[in-house]
Amino acid sequence: MQALCGWDILQAKKHCLSWQNLLIAAESRQVKRQIFTPGLSMGKSVRALFAVLFLSSSVWLCAQKIGAQTTTSPAPAIIPLDQIHEGMRGTALTVFQGVKPESMDVEVLGVMHNVNGPKGDIILVRLHGTKPEYTGVVAGMSGSPVYFDGKLAGALAFRIGEFSKEPIAGVTPIEEMLEINASDHRPAIMRASLPDGNLPDGNRANAKSVNTGGAMQTASPGESSGLPVQNYGNYLQPIETPLVFNGFSAETLQRYGSQFAAAGIVPVMGIGSSSNSKQPEPIEAGSAVSAVLVRGDMDIAATCTVTYVDPQRLLACGHPLLQFGDVDLPMTKATVLATLPSPMNAFKIVNTTETIGAFVQDRQNGIMGVPGQESKMIPVTVALHTGSATKEFHYEVLNNARLSPLAMMATVFNALHGTNEYGEDVTYRMNGALSVKGYPDVTLRNMFAPQDNGQPAAALAAASIGERFGRIYSNPFDAPDVLGVKLDFDLVSERRSARLEASRTDLTEARPGDEIMVETVIRPYRGERLVRQIPIKIPTSTSVGTLHILVSDGETLDRLHRGTPMMNRGLGLAPTIALLNRERANDRVYISLIESDPEAMIADKVMPTLPLSVMNVMDNMRGTQDMVVLGESSVSEASTEPLDYVVSGAQMLTINIK
Repeated sequence: MQALCGWDILQAKKHCLSWQNLLIAAESRQVKRQIFTPGLSMGKSVRALFAVLFLSSSVWLCAQKIGAQTTTSPAPAIIPLDQIHEGMRGTALTVFQGVKPESMDVEVLGVMHNVNGPKGDIILVRLHGTKPEYTGVVAGMSGSPVYFDGKLAGALAFRIGEFSKEPIAGVTPIEEMLEINASDHRPAIMRASLPDGNLPDGNRANAKSVNTGGAMQTASPGESSGLPVQNYGNYLQPIETPLVFNGFSAETLQRYGSQFAAAGIVPVMGIGSSSNSKQPEPIEAGSAVSAVLVRGDMDIAATCTVTYVDPQRLLACGHPLLQFGDVDLPMTKATVLATLPSPMNAFKIVNTTETIGAFVQDRQNGIMGVPGQESKMIPVTVALHTGSATKEFHYEVLNNARLSPLAMMATVFNALHGTNEYGEDVTYRMNGALSVKGYPDVTLRNMFAPQDNGQPAAALAAASIGERFGRIYSNPFDAPDVLGVKLDFDLVSERRSARLEASRTDLTEARPGDEIMVETVIRPYRGERLVRQIPIKIPTSTSVGTLHILVSDGETLDRLHRGTPMMNRGLGLAPTIALLNRERANDRVYISLIESDPEAMIADKVMPTLPLSVMNVMDNMRGTQDMVVLGESSVSEASTEPLDYVVSGAQMLTINIK
């Protein structure tokens, strides 16, 4: 046994998977020869036999250890829908408290056809037992497996009305859940891109107030809050999936609640938390499982119940979480702290625990997870500087075109708003970067001060981040691989905003090549006027006639250069990032000379003052996604130095070119 002694045995002990090969080699080349070779001493034979027994037991123990970590129960037997009929009795499994599934009695009331979409059948059942009759059908119970004669029939997924006195539920047949697969391997973000006109903006930051009761809020999938939900209260509807917002203020949910609702997440009451604690109990049918949207110093996670487990996949919920199709969400175990009965909305109070894989499918009849698969999320760091003190927030957000911009807005606002330093007149100086693999970083630099319409600076900063995320994700050509976001905010405890009050030039006529002086008057909020003079040179190619001079803030000038059509046109990722990095800061006044000759934008390149002959040659490109023609050209630009105020306002001056 020399070949399996000493260092070899230590190495094999470290790497359990190599024991089997070592044992086979030992048996074939060494052990048998040493045990049965004539003349071998009894001591050596005993030692060789002991080594074989040691190896065998080590292999068995190692296999047991690996099996406990990675293997799952064999796939259960299935009962088809056509064998289910009224009066059948069976059981369902769910967790009421802790991690161990408990049994409930189930009675079939009937099978309803085409109630969950075309060919979408539902088994209507009544639950029996002390706990379900006391709690009713609760949020978080969706996905609970239902068995008849020991065979899996489907998952609890639907309830009727808001104040039902009986625990009557709808079951999604298991055949429909088993249709979920991962055959589409395209990046998930390409199939959930933002539709035109759905980019987040600051104007939607005033979300409709939602029912929130504390720092920890929950939500669930559903229709937009703008729909008359009360008209459908008595219909069959998905059992809510508690989506816990842990570490979020009520103000954050009130502000962004309607936007989450528009994305398919309607706020409901409930509480819970998140941790990385180990949970040794294995996942089985009936266990609670969670999908994570945000994790770290802030957490958002949805919890439902496991329906089906085999060695390759896990099915849960019995209805969609958000119905995004392919997704990439961390999958974690969960502990149910308590099940809270309520006539209006009973729900499970849940703590999410260790990550065990990733959810990869979110479909009409459930969600699918892959054990052991790692989910890619976007790391975010937000640092808030107040004098010499610094607070940092570290978290990760999901990588999804529809929800990532919204999650970034909500988390950034929450980080800025949920501190002792926050106040109504606070101004933020932001510096940061959004990193995309294979492309230059997107520079994030601006100032944000409260507006007269009541918008706080934190909401404006959050909207700016969300808008950039939206433009990165909404391009129709390239799938962005966002590596991370780093944001630094310097907090100024006063309102540093200013308006452009007046502007004038030192002359009314000029010649091409002359330099003119533009004088601007800026009025800070509750402060003294500031006068700034900005020289600008008239290009020698300027045509004779009227020359327009735009005196404005940076945002106005950016809109002029982008043009209204550009907002609805698709650009690739590279030109989108180039345009974002060319956007102007909002802490200065800009002077721009505008001529009446047309200007063409091809991707992120600008071609000003095009002659008619050139425009005729380029006419075939007019109106394409890569080219936009504007009626005027910006031929020269200048600005003040940074003013340390958020400047707003615009005026137009004219002079005559001889």
